[in-house]
Amino acid sequence: MPLSEKNQAELLKDILNNHQSDCCGSVAECEQVERIVKSLMVNSSVKENVKAVLQEIYSYSQNGINSSDLDQYITSHQGQLSQWVDEIDKFS
Repeated sequence: MPLSEKNQAELLKDILNNHQSDCCGSVAECEQVERIVKSLMVNSSVKENVKAVLQEIYSYSQNGINSSDLDQYITSHQGQLSQWVDEIDKFS
């Protein structure tokens, strides 16, 4: 059973919140973020302004997967993580 758009947004927010609060994460979490964002991007009910934020999160996850020091990478994105969580709150 696929997750609803709301469930996907909540899961995405949870992972990003964990990255922000813990200043660390795993490649598997970045891959999960990537899958969630892809699913939301193809959803026709997601507005264009939201898709712009999702594109930023997608880039974050891809670069995180390829980062040689994921924890440092996450730490360097603390400001964006907070901003993205706030944006997700607005549309979820």
